Amino acid sequence: MTRTDTTAAAGVDVATPAAVEYRARAEARRATLAALRAREMRISNLRLVVFGVAVLLAALIWRDALAGAWLLLPVAAFIVLVRRHDKVTRAADAAGRAADFYDRGLARLEDRWAGSGEAGERFRDDEHPYATDLDLFGQGSLFQLLSIARTGAGEEALAAWLKSSAEPSELAARHEAVRELTGELDLREALSIAGTDVRAGVHTTELVRWAEGPSQLEPWKQWVALVLTSITIVTGVWAWQGTQLPFFLALIAQGVFQVRQRRQVDVVLHGVQMPARDLAILLDLLKHLEDHTFRAPRLVALRERIVASGTPASAIIRRLQRLVEAHDWEHNMIFLPIAALLTWGNHVAYGIERWRARHGRRIGAWLTAVGEIEALSSLSAYRYEHPGDPFPVIDAGPAGTRAHGLFEGSNLGHPLLPAARLVRNDVSVGGHASLLVVSGSNMSGKSTLLRTVGINAVLAFAGAPVRASALRLSPLAIGGTLRIQDSLQEGRSRFYAEITRIRSIVDLARGARPVLFLLDELFHGTNSHDRLVGATGVLRCLLDLGA
Repeated sequence: MTRTDTTAAAGVDVATPAAVEYRARAEARRATLAALRAREMRISNLRLVVFGVAVLLAALIWRDALAGAWLLLPVAAFIVLVRRHDKVTRAADAAGRAADFYDRGLARLEDRWAGSGEAGERFRDDEHPYATDLDLFGQGSLFQLLSIARTGAGEEALAAWLKSSAEPSELAARHEAVRELTGELDLREALSIAGTDVRAGVHTTELVRWAEGPSQLEPWKQWVALVLTSITIVTGVWAWQGTQLPFFLALIAQGVFQVRQRRQVDVVLHGVQMPARDLAILLDLLKHLEDHTFRAPRLVALRERIVASGTPASAIIRRLQRLVEAHDWEHNMIFLPIAALLTWGNHVAYGIERWRARHGRRIGAWLTAVGEIEALSSLSAYRYEHPGDPFPVIDAGPAGTRAHGLFEGSNLGHPLLPAARLVRNDVSVGGHASLLVVSGSNMSGKSTLLRTVGINAVLAFAGAPVRASALRLSPLAIGGTLRIQDSLQEGRSRFYAEITRIRSIVDLARGARPVLFLLDELFHGTNSHDRLVGATGVLRCLLDLGA
């Protein structure tokens, strides 16, 4: 194997169009943030002044120097200022998150990104045929480089795409969607600042479990609750006119019903709190996607999941928010007696259960759609920041046949390496040469070359651009032994772990796709003779299977 480029790149071009745009936007958002913080301080000072005026007026009213109505003026002004202060604070927080979004983009362009952002540690799987070998997850990983997702669903979608190879038709759909999203910088910014802290707040599994769980209340009893409340209201009017006995009997009946329902009602009212918070966080994200017009079929289809049945997801979530707010009224000391009289909690609980029965099964579809759009947005951000990286050409071969294994890359580079240290190579394997043996001295980059081939294949089959001048490949499965480790806890030696991985790669090779195998120093640690015999046998087996 010979290198086609023996000199490292000169360094990062910090004057690329993406860098110039990011820098200008980051400075603009920081200027906006400074202006909003100054306005926030002025409003805070005004609130103190208004509060002082209110205290002064209260003293004058207490001394009968002014009418009590004068106190309404500072109270009204204080309420207006509180609302204005909250609005300015939210806008300032959004400006700060937007500035951080562009700063992270600049860090990626300047090769300062490693160690910042979500690393995807929870997706690590040492049993996966290539995830650990190719640094897909963890600090300085491909996931950390790519992901700009803010929801767990978005991170899960991106991780799944990196860990499995999509079909050619699916890749074509992703390519079209990524092309459209590449120039949608405003949309990526809007998604990045939606809500307050989406990643920390949205518990995907728990939310879907709550939404699709069985009803906690018997539906027919809501009519009993309505009848009892109506009777209580009518007899209450009579009691006001002097006939009190029916009112007391109605109260007793309603109280017995409420006591018997209390446990189930409490389960509903307490159980909705976390899902309601999660959905409120998602609301801004969904609203941006509802308001956006897409052209790519995949994006159009994903948006349709959010606005299905003619009612946008954001409008449906607001209905649940109103029910939760109605429950919160019970905590108001003024409203509490009325709530007790009307068994308010019962009616709110039944309203929540009706909402869940009608809309709960759509939540999973919303999360899936948001997750896929965030994964596509992550790939589009990578393409925007690396306009010279092309989409690969997928050579699927004749329909209904197993494509012949092929990997032809020009000027392949490793996307996780800084530009100043990147050395590119041409790699061609398949067709007349199904096996490429890479040899050389220690520290010469042999393992890096194998990882470069593998990680570009991962990018290709995830639907992303690749770090190359051109890449043509057939549908492939990927397997590697680049980072095999022993396990003291599991009592597993490195040799046993390597044998187990090789067995899994051979099993992959018997599947529908040829395998791209990346084997580094096979049977390292055994004697030379056994190593040669073992390696030869493994390679002959894989090649016989079309790998």
